[in-house]
Amino acid sequence: MSTNFGIQQALKDLGIEAVNPGLCTGTKWVETSGDVLTSFSPVDGSAIGGIRQGTRADYEMLVARAGEAFREWRMVPAPKRGEIVRLMGIELRKYKEPLGKLVSWEMGKIIQEGMGEVQEMIDICDFAVGLSRQLYGLTMHSERPGHRMYEQYHPLGIVGVVSAFNFPVAVWSWNAMIGLVCGDVVLWKPSSKVLLCAIAVHKIMAKVLAENHVPEGVINLVATSSKYLGDDLFKDKNLSLISFTGSTKIGKQAGRLVGERLGRTILELGGNNAIIITPHADLELALRAVVFGAVGTTGQRCTSTRRIILHESLFDSFSDRLVKVYRSLKIGNPLDPGTHVGPLIDRQAAEHFFHAVEEVKKAGGKIIYGGTPFNDGDGTSGCYVVPCIAEVENHFPVVQEETFAPLLYLIRYRTIQEAIRLHNAVPQGLSSALFSNNLQETEAFLSHAGSDCGIANINIGTSGAEIGGAFGGEKDTGGGRESGSDAWKAYMRRQTNTINYSGALPLAQGIEFKISDK
Repeated sequence: MSTNFGIQQALKDLGIEAVNPGLCTGTKWVETSGDVLTSFSPVDGSAIGGIRQGTRADYEMLVARAGEAFREWRMVPAPKRGEIVRLMGIELRKYKEPLGKLVSWEMGKIIQEGMGEVQEMIDICDFAVGLSRQLYGLTMHSERPGHRMYEQYHPLGIVGVVSAFNFPVAVWSWNAMIGLVCGDVVLWKPSSKVLLCAIAVHKIMAKVLAENHVPEGVINLVATSSKYLGDDLFKDKNLSLISFTGSTKIGKQAGRLVGERLGRTILELGGNNAIIITPHADLELALRAVVFGAVGTTGQRCTSTRRIILHESLFDSFSDRLVKVYRSLKIGNPLDPGTHVGPLIDRQAAEHFFHAVEEVKKAGGKIIYGGTPFNDGDGTSGCYVVPCIAEVENHFPVVQEETFAPLLYLIRYRTIQEAIRLHNAVPQGLSSALFSNNLQETEAFLSHAGSDCGIANINIGTSGAEIGGAFGGEKDTGGGRESGSDAWKAYMRRQTNTINYSGALPLAQGIEFKISDK
């Protein structure tokens, strides 16, 4: 497959070179001594560029620099920190197209989603600018005369961001922009599968930081693999908060290691997201939501739609329509504007997909469509698959797991109570949706006895969360919250203050404690 659609120009515009240093202190790139790791595009298997990886010693230098920067950055007024973030958003607007193309080329998601991911970065910058003037505390009445009580929030420290391959740039921005206006400094360890995206982001940001004399070490990048930096980052007491996005298995390990040192974590882990479709649903709306939710990002979103819990009266007709739409999907180069489904991230992901399809068959499930390799001229990388639809039962072991690929399960139900029970009967609890125009059904789904997920939607799909709301889930999804609402509080330390202006020293709870120095 030829590298058309301007990808080479995009790489040039972003400053991506044949070999790129893997360490950045925000304004300076540091030459590292690690091995060169080559990033290959899942689109056609071609090499994009090399990364000279950061080592453990490089990381320790970076942490020391970040600690120094924090002592200075925390004293910059929050609105001034917000102004830097505003300028970052403006700079991202200039590079939206080339960065969006690189996201598509290195990760494999279609160009519309690549551009959308950069827009998400821009949006969180705008959100954070407003937030910089709203880092509010509370006041409360004291029981003691002549006393005033209030609480305030202070900057926390170094925020370590460990991001996954499926969102190479957006997840970093959720944490970085909120952390920056909160007065924190940020250290980013991206997935080793998409290091060039992270390098491109730091090249864009470096100009803003330098022009505005931001201290070196406020935003930091260590582009490396687990060969050089693994659990050490989770164990590092210098990192006040670890925001980890990835698998439940590694997330549990990260949570344990950070917890052992009483550090903080924001864990954004797996999802097994379902859409319930009732007889009262707008089926046209539901069909569109299901298809994008299931095949968007080639099924590699944590919010991807994995299960459709479909009323038995609709099952045959809706599944037939779903197959018809799947047959019309164009699979191919994600930079082609007409493509619906790009490649999986690598061949290992494709093999995992095929293994899951076989597990469905072994469990007694029925493959309705797809589940095979796609080799019609676009499959030169070995990463292309035909999205799969399968009729299953919710209790199948493979259904209980998250298959990070376009594998969609159809499950029958009879009553809304049964549908909600099936919906909640998985270990994960990230995103959920119900399609219905029946008030009793929608309210039941959103009630205390309804969806047990961190995100519950009515008449929209499971994917595509906006940055204004807090993002995250329950159970094996980790319990973390990022992005909007009051998620900023996780990036700060809370302090309760009491001021005595009375001239006396009354004690709380009416306690009397008399002493004498005579």
